[in-house]
Amino acid sequence: MQFIDECSIFVRGGDGGDGCAAFRREPGRPRGGPASGDGGSGGSVILVADPQRSTLLDLTYRREYRAERGQAGQGRDRYGRGGEDLIVEVPAGVVIKDSDGTVLCDLTTPGQTFVAAQGGQGGRGNIHFATSTWQAPEFAEPGTPGVERTLTLELKLLADVGLLGYPNVGKSSLIARVSRVRPKIANYPFTTLVPNLGVVSLPLGSRVSDRSFVLADLPGLIEGAHQGHGLGHRFLRHLQRTRVLIHLIELSEEPGRDPLHDFDTLNEELRKFDPELANRPQVVTLAKLDLTEPRDALATLRAQFAARGIQLWAISAATGEGVAELMDEVYRRTSALPVQSSTAA
Repeated sequence: MQFIDECSIFVRGGDGGDGCAAFRREPGRPRGGPASGDGGSGGSVILVADPQRSTLLDLTYRREYRAERGQAGQGRDRYGRGGEDLIVEVPAGVVIKDSDGTVLCDLTTPGQTFVAAQGGQGGRGNIHFATSTWQAPEFAEPGTPGVERTLTLELKLLADVGLLGYPNVGKSSLIARVSRVRPKIANYPFTTLVPNLGVVSLPLGSRVSDRSFVLADLPGLIEGAHQGHGLGHRFLRHLQRTRVLIHLIELSEEPGRDPLHDFDTLNEELRKFDPELANRPQVVTLAKLDLTEPRDALATLRAQFAARGIQLWAISAATGEGVAELMDEVYRRTSALPVQSSTAA
């Protein structure tokens, strides 16, 4: 399924039905007075968070959502039927913004609803305007129009832990090792083009566990990501709901790169995108421990990171070495923190 995490839609509530201006016309009651019904209220467009949905793809095929209008009132005191509400299912984690960028709602809880466009009120019939001195008013109230507006929907994945790192650092291999997700894995940059979500149950391999968390594998970041460089800039906002980041580093053969430089560069990208995100707890981990170079450099790298007060973990997603210990540490840190519920734009 194609992953779409942003779209715009037009929503319009149904118009209220007009009230009726009618009079009784019955034998023996030449002055029966008003006998009118009110118009029905228009239906509303309501967005509902559906945990079974993971993309906004369906909403890109249909950009306009109009609820049913209310029926007009009729004579003989018959009221118009109200319009049906239009229910639109969206993924949990959608941030809803008005056309000016104002955040209207953040649907983070499955089943949570938001009235995107309120239906209009039905008009009153002439019976409501009769008085002791004006017993036969010949007018009724029109229904009010439904609210209409254009909304921007932005999806922020609901994950407890995010994988952070340069392209091809081993994020997809790690999520494949610890969950049932099977992302594309290849030995070239940007093999991950869309986010992947996996459930990690501890101990690893168990199907049912009280100790579990949701892990998000995002496309790799590079320097300048906050300005649109590479692919990761499109998905930085998905890290905003995470509680802990696993920051994967590697020994790269690319000129000008080393683990400390990579670590500093990506944290600077986080800071420029969202200063609050840059302060998120990180479990810094050296990947690809099955290779000779990372294993030989591990002691030196641990000393360098320890000088900054950072504990450096090390794993091999290929062999599983150190993975279980890393996941236990991630769960320990995650469970000690509150769930992120930011509505930041």
